[in-house]
Amino acid sequence: MRGFSPTLMDFLMVFVVEPTYFLCGFVISLRRRTRTQQLPLCSAYYQVVCIAIMPDTHALVNDFLNKLKKRKIEGSKTIAKLTAELLRSVISQQRLPNTNQAGALIHAIKTIGEQLTAANPVEVAVGNIVRRVLHIIREEDVSLTTASIGGLNLQGLSDDEDDNPLVSAASAAAAARITLRPPSLQTLIEDIPPHSAAAAVAVHHSSSSAGDSEDKTKSTDKSSRSRKLKHNVIEAVNELIQDIATCHELIAEQAVEHIHHNEVILTLGSSGTVIEFLCAAKEKKRSFRVFVAEGAPRYQGHTLAKELVARGLQTTVITDSAVFAMISRVNMVIVGAHAVMANGGVIAPVGLNMVALAAQRHAVPFVVLAGIHKLCPLYPHNPEVLLNELKSPSELLNFGEMSDCMDFGTGTGSPLLHVVNPAFDYVPPKLVSLFITDTGGHNPSYMYRLIADYYSADDLVLQQRPTS
Repeated sequence: MRGFSPTLMDFLMVFVVEPTYFLCGFVISLRRRTRTQQLPLCSAYYQVVCIAIMPDTHALVNDFLNKLKKRKIEGSKTIAKLTAELLRSVISQQRLPNTNQAGALIHAIKTIGEQLTAANPVEVAVGNIVRRVLHIIREEDVSLTTASIGGLNLQGLSDDEDDNPLVSAASAAAAARITLRPPSLQTLIEDIPPHSAAAAVAVHHSSSSAGDSEDKTKSTDKSSRSRKLKHNVIEAVNELIQDIATCHELIAEQAVEHIHHNEVILTLGSSGTVIEFLCAAKEKKRSFRVFVAEGAPRYQGHTLAKELVARGLQTTVITDSAVFAMISRVNMVIVGAHAVMANGGVIAPVGLNMVALAAQRHAVPFVVLAGIHKLCPLYPHNPEVLLNELKSPSELLNFGEMSDCMDFGTGTGSPLLHVVNPAFDYVPPKLVSLFITDTGGHNPSYMYRLIADYYSADDLVLQQRPTS
């Protein structure tokens, strides 16, 4: 146990820092040690423990796929964070080839991303995070390539100046003699440096003898580049996860710039971002009132109103049909979003299109709060985009009441009543006044610039083309 304790301590340290990233390498090194030398019995026990703790990538992917298909995970922020953590685990356990490491990572992420988006096409946050990670891989690959090219240029300049002093000195001496003597055939013969041939032979011998070591250096550089690429990508993904976790706080910090004293705010739906935004303004000693539309048939407005009252905000609940009647008394409409499309349109909870039309009619600003992870690089007319999802009819009518509407007279039992319960509305960009994101406030016409900063054009379509 004494001989094994340093390795165990190393294992405990890396497990605390990042278990999914370091455990795989620890188990591999432990297996290599067991092949070359005999370790105590406890080492085999810790090897089994490490293998049991190390998550299986396929199991993680399948578990997340099942949760997406069964709609067990709700909320764009939660789904985006879990997706980023899953892709981080995939990258950390991915074995990269000696060539085209970035291409191998992109292929692996696209394969998993295609499965995730197909499991729940309505949750566009999944595809957004997959595309963000692909963009990170491409950026880090370009950064490493640029750094390596810069290093080669600097090395080439130093080699030309310092690595061949004999040749450079002989050339300098010959040039000096040529400048002092008049040009003739005799001077050309005499001005050949005596050590130039020997220097050329030495250079040729050194270049041929370095051929074997050059191959080893190339293989070492490739493995080092692979490690650097994975390390840099994982660090960038960690920053992405941190940005997702803190997006509510960053958006809420801007509340005092938009909400003023004695204003009336109208909202619809239950959004955690809206709650934090309004409460942040309340903490900054802003006195205002909130009108909450109930949001039938799920009545998420009731839940939102209870949370606002618990935070000490003056709240009034109104019916959805009363929005147009009350909008003239409102100073600003502040709502959350399910997704923000590339054209500046918004996929939002059902009923918000009606609110946006009423706000436009009375010249009331319509402000949308959305984290960058909700920004989708696709347009509403793209075939990959599923704008809506039909919920259970039982939210509108009980199944017992619907049984009375069956056509039993014809013997088919087909229903005479059809119930449609959409989950989302589409709000066109012309009805949106301002987007407030964790990077600041933006107009709908500025969405294209954010998309260019966070996504690559090659990753807009996650479905990989079949190889011919």
